[in-house]
Amino acid sequence: MRLIILAVFTLTSLMGLQTSDKLFECTEIFKERKSELLVELERIDEQKQALSALKVATEELLKKKETRLNQKEEVVDRKLTAITTKEESIKKMLKRNEEVLKETKSIKMDKIAQTFSKMKPASAAGILSDMEPEDAVLILSSLKPKIVGKILTKMDAKKASTITLLLAK
Repeated sequence: MRLIILAVFTLTSLMGLQTSDKLFECTEIFKERKSELLVELERIDEQKQALSALKVATEELLKKKETRLNQKEEVVDRKLTAITTKEESIKKMLKRNEEVLKETKSIKMDKIAQTFSKMKPASAAGILSDMEPEDAVLILSSLKPKIVGKILTKMDAKKASTITLLLAK
C-alpha cells in the first residue's frame, strides 16, 4: 500500500513537474509575444502620429489653397464687374451714336429732298435715273407725292416702273 501511495505520489509530482514545465514554457512564450506586441504597438503609434501630422499639414495646405482661390475669385469678380460696366457703357454710347447717325441721315435726307423738290422734274428725273434704284427710292420717299409723280413721269418707263415697285414696299 505504501508502495501504491508512493507510486501515486511520484506520478502526481511528475505530472506536476510536467505541468509546471508547460506553464513555464507558456509564460516564456507570452513574455516573448508581449515584447513583440509592444514593438508593434510602438510602430503603430508612430504611424498614427505621422498620419496625424500629415492630416494637419494637409488641412493647412487646403486652407491656404482655399484662401488663394477666394482671392482669385474676388479678382475675377471685380474684373467681371468692370467688364460688365464697360459693356453697358459701350452699349449706351453705341445707342447714342446710332441715334446721332439716324438724325444726321434724316437731316441730310431732308436737305436732299429740299434740293430735289426745288429742281425741275425733268432735271430731277435725269439725276435719279442715273442712280441705283434703291438710292433713288430713298430720295423719292422723302418727297411729297405730287413731286414724286411729276419726276416719275419724266423718267424712262422701265426705270420708273422699277422705282415705283420699290416705293410700294
